Amino acid sequence: MCAVTAHYNNELRHIEYAVEKYSQMLFRICYGILCNKHDAEDALQETFLKYLTKAPLFKDSEHEKAWLIKVATNTSKNMARLNSKHAVENLDELRHIGISDNDRDIFELIMRLPVKYKIVLDLYYIEGYKANEIADITNTSPVTVRKRLQYGRNLLKRELERNDLNDT
Repeated sequence: MCAVTAHYNNELRHIEYAVEKYSQMLFRICYGILCNKHDAEDALQETFLKYLTKAPLFKDSEHEKAWLIKVATNTSKNMARLNSKHAVENLDELRHIGISDNDRDIFELIMRLPVKYKIVLDLYYIEGYKANEIADITNTSPVTVRKRLQYGRNLLKRELERNDLNDT
């Protein structure tokens, strides 16, 4: 096997690995912004197409993951601006996108929030990023991320209290 073929096969395996490793997480992020399964699938596909065509070099796997999240987020936001008339799908489909039962309830509540809060809350609580990392990914300041986390938590608290009142 020639060196070029070996390099190509190695790159192909790396891309397949990245798709396998990050698809569910990126789909959740896209779905959180777009609230539509088909649009989220399109955004995910566009994200990996950019990954393939740009072939960026990464310092490590966290840098790669952050790059993919940033591209998925920006792609989804752009699509949301163009498709602002789409209806929200049934959240029962969340079982099929890699949300554990423990995270499902909180994710459903997060989905009801405005996009700027959805993104930071999902990255913080579901994906486990720190505020400084989220700031890098979302091109905002750490102070903005912390404020959005604070305000988003308050919105979630109000939603939980409202649900408790409706259950009684």
